[in-house]
Amino acid sequence: MDSIDASIVNRMQEGLPVCPRPFDDVAATLGLSVDELLSRLQRLLDDKVLTRFGPMFNAENMGGALSLCAMQVPVNRYEQVTAEVNAFPEVAHNYERDHLLNMWFVLATEHPEQAGVVIRQIEQKTGCQVYDMPKQEEFYIGLKLAV
Repeated sequence: MDSIDASIVNRMQEGLPVCPRPFDDVAATLGLSVDELLSRLQRLLDDKVLTRFGPMFNAENMGGALSLCAMQVPVNRYEQVTAEVNAFPEVAHNYERDHLLNMWFVLATEHPEQAGVVIRQIEQKTGCQVYDMPKQEEFYIGLKLAV
């Protein structure tokens, strides 16, 4: 990662402008061509410097629901269960923890009543109990990691 890549990552954490050609606007503020901006972003993704690049949606504002979920997964089945859980499109942010409850993930559903259905499906598929901790209150942190 060079200084141009760092400036791209720092700028992209501020969000994209709402306009017909947002990448053109961002490229201009960085003094880059849009082709260079997009190729550098793709390289950062390919090199796994960035693991995800995309919008963040508020599920509740769109009529859905969010829950933080945890599971106690046998160590010898962890990879298998991870693949099974991650196969559900409603699952995001799946992380391993050094804890009795060693798998934690976020469940985002289009409709609140879907959360329980998906949790039961995950339990049936994996054979592991899902501990559901639905969001009660949201706190906005505004996290930006300067590169």
